Amino acid sequence: MTNLELSNGAEVPTGRVKRPWLSPLNKRRWANFKANRRGYWSLWIFLALFVLSLFAEFIANDKPVIASYKGEILFPVLVAYPEEKFGGFYAVTDYRDPVIQDEINANGWMVWPPIRYSYRTVNNSVPEAAPARPSWQYDAKTRCNQYPQGEADPNCVAGNWNWLGTDDQARDVLARAIYGFRVSVLFGLILTLGSAIIGVSAGAVQGYFGGWTDLIFQRFIEIWSAIPVLYLLLIVAAILPPGFFILLGLMLLFSWVAFVGVVRAEFLRARNFEYVNAARALGVPNRTIMFRHLLPNAMVATLTFLPFILNGSISTLTSLDFLGFGLPPGSASLGELLKQGQRNLNAPWLGMTGFATLSIMLSLLIFVGEATRDAFDPRKTFR
Repeated sequence: MTNLELSNGAEVPTGRVKRPWLSPLNKRRWANFKANRRGYWSLWIFLALFVLSLFAEFIANDKPVIASYKGEILFPVLVAYPEEKFGGFYAVTDYRDPVIQDEINANGWMVWPPIRYSYRTVNNSVPEAAPARPSWQYDAKTRCNQYPQGEADPNCVAGNWNWLGTDDQARDVLARAIYGFRVSVLFGLILTLGSAIIGVSAGAVQGYFGGWTDLIFQRFIEIWSAIPVLYLLLIVAAILPPGFFILLGLMLLFSWVAFVGVVRAEFLRARNFEYVNAARALGVPNRTIMFRHLLPNAMVATLTFLPFILNGSISTLTSLDFLGFGLPPGSASLGELLKQGQRNLNAPWLGMTGFATLSIMLSLLIFVGEATRDAFDPRKTFR
C-alpha cells in the first residue's frame, strides 16, 4: 500500500486495504473452539493420525521404501519392478524372499519401513498357527523358530514382529488397522462431502422458492426416506461385486437427506429478510442471493452437523463390513477385523484392536463436533 504526502507533511494511505484472513466474528468462533480444550486437541490428534495414515505405504509395507541395486537407486514402494531385474523369473518381486534379499544386499542395500507388512501380506514365519499372538509375548527362541537360522536369522528383527498379533490368515493386525483407519476416514469424508453438496443444494432450493417447489420436494424426500436401505444393499450385493465406489454411491443416494431439513429451515427463515428483498429489487439473480447471501448463514448449522454425519458414515461402513456387505473380501477394514474377533474368541487381540481403533476415532470426532457446536453457538459468539 502506498502513502500520499500532503503539503503539511501528513501522509494519507492510498490503495486497497488488505482484508484480514479471518473476520472478527470468525475470530471469536475460533477462540470459542480453542476454549474447548478437549475438542481442540482432539482435532489435532485426529488430523495427525489421518495424515500419517495417508502415508501408510511408507509405514507398513512388504516392499522397501528405497533400495540401491548395482548402483541404481530404486523406489519399490512406488514402482513395481519385475523380479527379472534381480535375477528372478516372476512378474512381481517378493522382497520378503530370502533369495531376493540376499541378491539385493550383495549388490547394494535396502531401507525397509518400520512395519514390514502390508494389510494383505501373509506372514509364513509365525511361531504358531494363526491367529498368532503379538510377537512381544514370545521369548526370542520361540519368536524365531520358523526362520532358517533361528535367532541368528537376519529377518528375525523388530520390523518383522507382529506387534498386535496376526489374524486367522496370518496377516499383520497392526498393518490392517492402519490401512483400515485410512479407508474408513476417506470413505466417511467423501460420503459426508458429497452428501453435504447435494443436501445443501436441495435444501436451499426448497427453502428459497417455497410454495409448490417446497411441497413437491418434501413429498419426494418422504417417499425416498421410506426406502429400506439395508434391503437395497442386500439386493445390490447379490447383483454387483462389492466395491468401495459402489458402496459409496449407494450410500450417497440416501445420506444427503440428513442435510436438507437444516438448510431448508434456515432459508425459509431468511428468505424474506429486508436485505434479501432489497437484493431482489436491485435485480440480483436468485442464484447469487442464495449462495452468496443466504448460504453463509445456513452453513453455520450445517458445519455444526458435519462431524456427527462423518461419525455416522464411518459407523455405517464398519457395520456393513461386519455383516459382510461392505468392502470386497481381503480389504483393510475395521468391520472385518471385528468380525474376525467374533469368530476367534481365543484371539482377543483381534477384537480389542478393532474396538480400540474405532473407539478412538469416533470419540475424537465426537469431541470435535462438540467443540464446533460451542464455536457456532450464538450465545457464546455474540456475548
